[in-house]
Amino acid sequence: MGCAECREVLKELGVELLWFDSLGAKSASVSLCGGSVLIDPGAAEMQPSYPLPPSEKKRLRREAVERIRSAAKSAEIVVVTHYHYDHHLLPTDPDLRDPRELYLGGKKLVLKNPNKYINESQWKRARIFLEELLRIGGLELRNFLEEPRETSFPDPVEELGIALSKDFGDYSSRRRELLEKGRLWFSKLCRLWSSSPWVRDCVELPDGTEILWGEGRSFELPSCRIRVLGPWFHGLEYDRTGWVTPIVVETPKGKVFYTSDLMGPEIEDYAHAIARERPRLVIADGPPTYLFPYMLNRINLERAVDNAVYIVENGDPEILIYDHHLLREKRWRQRVEKLFRAAQRRGVLVLTAAECLGSKPLIDTL
Repeated sequence: MGCAECREVLKELGVELLWFDSLGAKSASVSLCGGSVLIDPGAAEMQPSYPLPPSEKKRLRREAVERIRSAAKSAEIVVVTHYHYDHHLLPTDPDLRDPRELYLGGKKLVLKNPNKYINESQWKRARIFLEELLRIGGLELRNFLEEPRETSFPDPVEELGIALSKDFGDYSSRRRELLEKGRLWFSKLCRLWSSSPWVRDCVELPDGTEILWGEGRSFELPSCRIRVLGPWFHGLEYDRTGWVTPIVVETPKGKVFYTSDLMGPEIEDYAHAIARERPRLVIADGPPTYLFPYMLNRINLERAVDNAVYIVENGDPEILIYDHHLLREKRWRQRVEKLFRAAQRRGVLVLTAAECLGSKPLIDTL
């Protein structure tokens, strides 16, 4: 019953779940607006601890790339919310065949701003991506570099009033210590952003393809309106993995909220913002329970689950697709049981992408 209902809601909203971790390769790729919009065309092999042979991990990754490539043929807008390889493919990816099908041919490429609110790793990855993309289009990245447009950058943690006012009990002193280290990390990044060449926004390739930064922009299509939010932290406050740009899709049949990588979300202010949108469908990345307890402690796991519960209880979605990082280890369902109980009380369907598509999550079968 839940699977059929999920598919019906997705159909009404013009959403197709292309590939997610529950299918066996790292990805959170979605087609929206009846195929006109493609979000996060990326896929990566599962981590070494995932219980599959390397050859099978490679095969599933190839299958994910093929499904994304096929969906890209009809896309007018391609959105990249950040520069992790499970969210974008390099144009030279050997599994991609012809990158023009994915990125070129007069499409509008709406990318995470590569010049600010981005960590050092993604700063470099963004320039590799853009260099390859422009070269295929017959251009050189060096011709689109400019002096930094800004030299001062507000600290986004200062806007997180709910998270900052939360009482963490015995963990509070450790949290203050981590926040102070995070501020130093942020200051170091500000020096990078203010002193290194920026890539120019709003570039048009000879074939009519447009490249522009997404944050704060909206796009009108006949069947929907796309709003690009952000930058939001990829996880906790000052998370070293950087920032992402969540997406809100407005359709005549209701809203869709695509979180990108918020790890739950782990930050309370983000959960409140999602709930205020009153989305009919939330497509969320759950907490990375495969990293528990070494890189994800119990406090922050509980935050992520509690914040998902808040969205269910206060945003009143009809369906929550709960997938991505969450589906990388066997005990995932046990780790987030509190959410399933809350969703059942509220009559909200919480499903993985695999379940919505009519199958079991692969990790549950291994």
